[in-house]
Amino acid sequence: MHDLERIKIMRILLDSKICEITADHVLSNNLQDLLDVLKEVGAEVMTGPLSLKDLGRADFVIDFLVTEDRDLHKDASTKDLDDRVLLVEEALQIFNSYINKDTKIVPLPLKRKLVRDLNYDDHIFDTLKEEYKPGFEDWFKKISTEGRKSWVYYRKDGTIGAILIYKLETESIEDSKPHLPERKRLKVSMLKVTYIEHKIGELFIKMAVDVSVKNSVDEIYLTHFTKPNDPLAKLISEYGFNKIAVKNNGEDIFVKKLMVEGDEAKRLSPIEISKIFYPSFYDGDHVKKFVVPILPEYHNKLFTDFSRRQITLPEYADEFVVEGNTIKKAYLSHSNIKRMRRGDLILFYRSEDEQAITSLGVVEAVYTGVEDAGQILQLVGKRTVFSREEINKWVERSPVSIFLFRHHFHLMRSVDLDRLIDGQVIKAAPQSVMAISSEKYAQIKKMGDIDERYTVH
Repeated sequence: MHDLERIKIMRILLDSKICEITADHVLSNNLQDLLDVLKEVGAEVMTGPLSLKDLGRADFVIDFLVTEDRDLHKDASTKDLDDRVLLVEEALQIFNSYINKDTKIVPLPLKRKLVRDLNYDDHIFDTLKEEYKPGFEDWFKKISTEGRKSWVYYRKDGTIGAILIYKLETESIEDSKPHLPERKRLKVSMLKVTYIEHKIGELFIKMAVDVSVKNSVDEIYLTHFTKPNDPLAKLISEYGFNKIAVKNNGEDIFVKKLMVEGDEAKRLSPIEISKIFYPSFYDGDHVKKFVVPILPEYHNKLFTDFSRRQITLPEYADEFVVEGNTIKKAYLSHSNIKRMRRGDLILFYRSEDEQAITSLGVVEAVYTGVEDAGQILQLVGKRTVFSREEINKWVERSPVSIFLFRHHFHLMRSVDLDRLIDGQVIKAAPQSVMAISSEKYAQIKKMGDIDERYTVH
């Protein structure tokens, strides 16, 4: 039987408004590529007005909605349906990887560039020049002469597809209503992502948080002229940025706190704490703790920022591991994980080479007994990249358990098997997902030097 025949027919509802968009050439080209890919995988594509109600109708089963309507994406997020509502470029990434044997995507990598070496005439700056005229050119020259650095993603044609510029500040912000008091902050001076793949926007947020943690900064902010259906506002809201002030020039000020202050946590669920105050997380008695064994090959894909990870030859050849860019990840297992719930903690035990607990995450959703390859794609498509062959192998072995999670930290010190056994945390190397008590988790927390500033009890 041909591989595609083993996968259920995917039903895709395409927003009819997308077809009316012709001014954005990148979107238009991506849409045509998407239609070609969907034809290749044999998906059933319908076009029409969209509604989240369609996802819940028993008589109208839709696997994915594809739309550029940011309000609809926002509504989907509040109803925990955001993994099934896709932008065109997200859908293209998912289905491209589904039909290709090679799951890695090959863009040019991020480059660390001095601002003065950037092409001021690149089209990525066009909207900023318009929004901030006449001051943008002066600001660009100023940060260029300061020797400011940036992280840049280049498209294959050499133009800039995404850029991140940031700096540390301590001063107050007084040209806003209300004023913001003096405080050590990380300012995201520029976060611009165009229609590209590879989760670069999520990666940039992850990088900003990492810089903040390393510099003992507990607040990140950015300013932005917010528009209707604004893609940047949608992205940052997923990771706890909230509008708290407006600058005198009309820009909104969005702030993200990294640590919970006072009694803020009492009114929030564990998953809300994880989302709003990421990388902080709840680890009290109201959540269970699980040790999850993971093979090195999957650990390498999920956690490309793990300090002792070996860079692979394909990466030296500029391949990009998409899963490594994300905060929101997915993991597949054949273990029975029915006891795992939303908000629970997962501690990844890297088997074989490290034989140690290395990383910590917070569960967002759990699905067990999945036997259909198409359903796996539906559940994990926005978070990870699996080829058709990989998914088929999973379901051929036995039913699959899936958990969606947010990665929060790597332990400062990995806790190896000998220490785990000597401390009577576990009796032997874990072979499947196993629950541990809060007391044993506290031992791991201490042995792994998990930073207490980012934990809520």
